[in-house]
Amino acid sequence: MKPRHLFLLSLLLVAIFGLLAVDIKRDKRYDLAKREILLRQIGHRILLHSGDSISRVLPVTKLPDEKYQLVFDRPFTFETDTLVDIVRKTLTASGETSGYLVKVMDCPQSKVVYGYSVSQNRQEDVIPCSGRKQQTGCYVIAIEFQGQPFGVKTYAAGLSAIAALLLFPLAVARYRKQKSEPKPMVGPKNQHLAIGRLFFDPDRKQLHTANQVINLTSKESKILYIFAQHPNQVIDRTRLQKEIWEDDGVIVGRSLDVFISKLRKKLESDPNVQLSNIHGKGYKLQIGTTEKGDVIF
Repeated sequence: MKPRHLFLLSLLLVAIFGLLAVDIKRDKRYDLAKREILLRQIGHRILLHSGDSISRVLPVTKLPDEKYQLVFDRPFTFETDTLVDIVRKTLTASGETSGYLVKVMDCPQSKVVYGYSVSQNRQEDVIPCSGRKQQTGCYVIAIEFQGQPFGVKTYAAGLSAIAALLLFPLAVARYRKQKSEPKPMVGPKNQHLAIGRLFFDPDRKQLHTANQVINLTSKESKILYIFAQHPNQVIDRTRLQKEIWEDDGVIVGRSLDVFISKLRKKLESDPNVQLSNIHGKGYKLQIGTTEKGDVIF
């Protein structure tokens, strides 16, 4: 991916994230208001079940850390099982899936007279004192939620999914580019290796003779580089196959022989350089001597 395209993609991501952030903030305000309405509905149903259709549910008090308080203008009575059932049915019907903690406190002393907890995993629910009926009194019901409102979590999940979808093509393009790029030859840059009277340039994949330049393929260059680093030494056939073809995943048995044959022809301009097959072992780049007995490197 070109830098210009990458820059435009970055701008697009920033714009999308900005719009989603605004939507999340607006959605959170909406869901918080919705929670307060649901809590008032819970208070209303508790009063109706106790036989009280006159008393009012006072405005819901919002406290930090997703805590709310239900306050009533008159004393009332409730049954523990009914309270648990009303809260659960009201929240479940609204799509509220987070866990919550319920505490019923008496008004004068703010002591907890009843409490229970419900988790997303129903096996972890703690609901004591079932079948009890509380005497008429002044009560405050406190509900503490364990997570963000449903809509906020949905937007957060959507934001993550959109980011993944937008970044996935970029990651794929980067991977393909790295895969297609030839691996650099190991060794110093711009170093010409002397092979007899020939000079080998591994960076440009070229073999220089006295009067011509012979181009090599990528694999021919890799093979010759290994031999040039170990002149007059036997190079194991398995080692050559592994180092040259390990990235291809599949090694064809005759492929190495074909490339060795092509290299022999390109080295023919110097009769003192021979690429020999050592039976049962591998290959050797033999560099002979001149008529004067000088060793050629």
